[in-house]
Amino acid sequence: MSTTRSAVLAAVERSPVAAAAHDRAGWVGLFTAGARIEDPVGSRPHTGRSEIEQFYDTFIGPRDITFHRDIDIVCGTTVLRDLVLEVAMNASVTMRIPALLRYDLAEVGDALAIDRLRAYWELPAMAWKFTRNGPAAFPAAIALTRSLLANQGPAGALGFVAGVNGVGARGRRLIGQLVDDAIAGDEMTVKRGLGDAEITTGDLGRLRPSELVAALAGKRRRTILTAGRHVVVSLTGTDGAAVLITEVGVRPSRVRRVRLFTEAPG
Repeated sequence: MSTTRSAVLAAVERSPVAAAAHDRAGWVGLFTAGARIEDPVGSRPHTGRSEIEQFYDTFIGPRDITFHRDIDIVCGTTVLRDLVLEVAMNASVTMRIPALLRYDLAEVGDALAIDRLRAYWELPAMAWKFTRNGPAAFPAAIALTRSLLANQGPAGALGFVAGVNGVGARGRRLIGQLVDDAIAGDEMTVKRGLGDAEITTGDLGRLRPSELVAALAGKRRRTILTAGRHVVVSLTGTDGAAVLITEVGVRPSRVRRVRLFTEAPG
């Protein structure tokens, strides 16, 4: 089986294609039997075929969703996609949601399937933006609530709302400053800010603070988003793009984990 960059991206691209076509069976069939969706990260995950079908029926099937892609980083069978989701809630309300999607693929027979999908986007900010549509938002809000209750019950509705909890503005400022210090090449300040945080390239490769600074120095921040206990940052530069996924402790002054994903140009 091919796991080249093009093959991995082609496997991921089937998801927005099936969503746009409202192909329920096709979209659900892109996932492994035990797949897990966290959308947004911080809300209750959906695990396994039945719950993924419920997720589709609640959030994807009733809406028209357009994926405005920008940066794709491919690391093995993991794809990090920086994009804006254009979601038509109804005929009157359309939301533009900045997001960072992480797809982890697995081999199933002679094909690649999605084993885990994590969507980092800001539920509290988008809820506030949604209410600013005024009376036009009421029918869409009622429809979403009914869909949540019908497909997932009260527990599912509460699980979705749990996504409003997270590191908030303090966590965003903490990571934003840390990234800015790394961009500026300030190794000592970055090292102090990280403390005893676990730093890796990808999920497993150990990384020293000096190597993290070297990888980010001179880049430019593009997107910063909070989701649950995570803050994600995408960056661009002449030497390629990068995505930083950080986990912040219950006390927002403490960084627990940093994962760096990079891909060279071309």
